[in-house]
Amino acid sequence: MTSKASNEAAYRRRERSETTALAGLAVPGLLLIGVIALAPIAWLFWLSFRSGSDFTLEHYERLLHPTYTLTLQTTFELSFLVTAICIALGYPLAYLIAQVRPRLAAVLLLLVLFPVWTSLLVRCYAWLVLLQRRGVVNSWLQDMGLIEAPLRLMHNFTGTTIGMVHIMLPFMVLPLYATMRSIDRDYMRAAANLGASPVNAFWHVFVPLSLPGLFAGIIIVFVLCLGFYVTPALLGGGRVMMWSMQIERNVTYHSDWGAASALGVVLLAMTLAILWGVGRLIGFDRIVGGR
Repeated sequence: MTSKASNEAAYRRRERSETTALAGLAVPGLLLIGVIALAPIAWLFWLSFRSGSDFTLEHYERLLHPTYTLTLQTTFELSFLVTAICIALGYPLAYLIAQVRPRLAAVLLLLVLFPVWTSLLVRCYAWLVLLQRRGVVNSWLQDMGLIEAPLRLMHNFTGTTIGMVHIMLPFMVLPLYATMRSIDRDYMRAAANLGASPVNAFWHVFVPLSLPGLFAGIIIVFVLCLGFYVTPALLGGGRVMMWSMQIERNVTYHSDWGAASALGVVLLAMTLAILWGVGRLIGFDRIVGGR
């Protein structure tokens, strides 16, 4: 018994020393994260309660103005819409890539990733050329006789949505593809052997196993959409106002860092609340593919 107790004590001491060593290795990374990420957030939080040298809540009270509530509504509507379209387009595309031969899958993945390697500004200006009244899209539609007058496809909600979907789609496809590629095809064969039709096997076996990738893609796309600036500013033409653009205007035109900081703090808080809610509802282990 004495020997067993001494062995357990030695094991605990060794475990504590290994934990301490690993924690020491993580200290530089934690300090770097604190300096780069947490310190600016703390500074913005402090500015949001300052007016000159005084403590104030006026920056947060101002957020109740209809202008800010309307831009917040637009931000969430656009984020939900873009996320839904990315799901509708990204899931079949990821499924196709996951089912084909590896060499063809590599080519298709390159096509999916190619827009990511192109400058964001270049992609936005390309959509401006394509969607303008005398652009390629309207010219084709008129040449085919589908429309008589050019459609308004830019400087509105439609153009902004098209541009954001084009940019966000790879962020939906990649986690979906990674999850789908790891699904053992024997599960589908087993379901077929048990009498399930291909459609039933897909919905009751494949789709549940692909949910971690779908949840991860939804979170990535939705959170990125909440803070999007360049595409709404260019393709929206100032008519589609999101909170990121409101922050930029407060800083650029009004030099009001307090109001801009309050907007940023509230947007960050809502984003963290959404992530926490999704984690509580679905489970972070499912999002990251845990069992």
